[in-house]
Amino acid sequence: MLGSMTTRENQAPGLARLAGLIADETRAACLLALLDGRAWTAGELARHAGVAASTLSEHLGKLVAGGLLAEERQGRHRYVRLADGRVAQLVEDLVAQVEPGDVVRPRGLRESSAGAAMARGRTCYDHLAGRLGIAVTDAMTLRGLLVQDTGFALTEAGVGWFGSAGIPLERKGRRPLARGCLDWTERRPHLAGAAGAALCARALDAGWCVRIGSGRAVKVTPTGVRALRDLLGVEPAAL
Repeated sequence: MLGSMTTRENQAPGLARLAGLIADETRAACLLALLDGRAWTAGELARHAGVAASTLSEHLGKLVAGGLLAEERQGRHRYVRLADGRVAQLVEDLVAQVEPGDVVRPRGLRESSAGAAMARGRTCYDHLAGRLGIAVTDAMTLRGLLVQDTGFALTEAGVGWFGSAGIPLERKGRRPLARGCLDWTERRPHLAGAAGAALCARALDAGWCVRIGSGRAVKVTPTGVRALRDLLGVEPAAL
């Protein structure tokens, strides 16, 4: 017991540093923007966060040094992205703990419309979220392709479904094949893990979904409506 307590006490400084990195509104805004899984330039993030480029550069330096972001330079441009899927999971899990009453109300029609689009469908790092993600998850569960009663897991039929749909599953590394990710708008888990990433990649590559602007929001195309209905029985009204 004493050894366990000592280990936890030794981890306390690191946990405090991690919490301090996230506990800043500008840095939190950057982390949320980067949940789209893409690399952003420092200038793009500065405009998104509404701060000066010099101020944003200081914040990015802290996030990179703290291991939350990875950066690369191409010519005079500096690009940053989330360091890995574990960081994305951490950010999304924290957002899911924010009470609805704590969310700042939209300041205008444009901001309200953007929020509604995010709630309808978005990418959560590399998988689908929002009502779209929940609709897909529910359809897979109803068809016996996914079980949620003892944690998220693909059934044998589920693995076969991916094969029959021509969607390759990446099984290398320690990443789970299926994982539940608590959806911060729906307050229910959607499909993440390697299976969620593979399905999202196919949806974007095949034109089932298209991104709205430069953010995380996506919308289902007519092709996607037909594909999701034919492959999973998802009704258009659920999208």
